[in-house]
Amino acid sequence: MSEYPWFDFDQVDFVTSDQHFGHARISELAERPFATVEEMNAELARRWNDVVGPDDVVLHLGDLALGPIEESVGLTAHLNGRRFLVPGNHDRVSPATQSRRAIERFTPVYEAAGWSILPEVIEGTRHGYRILASHYPYSGDSHGTDRHTTHRPRSDGGVPLLHGHTHARDHGPHGHEFHVGVDAHDFTPIRFTLVERMDPQPPGHRDAPAGRDPGSAHGPRRRHRR
Repeated sequence: MSEYPWFDFDQVDFVTSDQHFGHARISELAERPFATVEEMNAELARRWNDVVGPDDVVLHLGDLALGPIEESVGLTAHLNGRRFLVPGNHDRVSPATQSRRAIERFTPVYEAAGWSILPEVIEGTRHGYRILASHYPYSGDSHGTDRHTTHRPRSDGGVPLLHGHTHARDHGPHGHEFHVGVDAHDFTPIRFTLVERMDPQPPGHRDAPAGRDPGSAHGPRRRHRR
């Protein structure tokens, strides 16, 4: 039995997170190079559609849109690809920050824009290697203290993890984690093959029995700050 809900990572072409469509202050908070939220929205959409094709599969690891949610999520309806969303703390379908009633209310808004909503943490395999994905890293935050700790992957036994949330500018893997957020990747979704090239898997994780964390422990990881 799997520790987390199972997802087919072999189908994924692109992975990304933390666009924050419609968020008027994110350029100030994350030091993005956009003068207005309208400019940011247009540029994020343009860069997405420049690389993602209509038939590509995109795994989005949360914090898709803020502001008036029907309007900001509606902006994403024109993004290319078959799109899956792992909720982040700013998404209106996030169990970390939203009530069950709110999630039930807002899920149709996301679905109408073409999103399939996934659980907060998913696991699966990519070419036979075990992998996890979540909005959250095992530890680290854009604030001084880790938030939403009960909604993060529960343990770190060396299983590779894809995540967003931190708004860090780091490129490539840190330990056995890989930050996919747009602030680290030129505000553009990245091909999953880039993750594979930059984050080699330890042999002990191939075809790991579900529910067991294989592999050896790694050294301390950097904490991320915006």
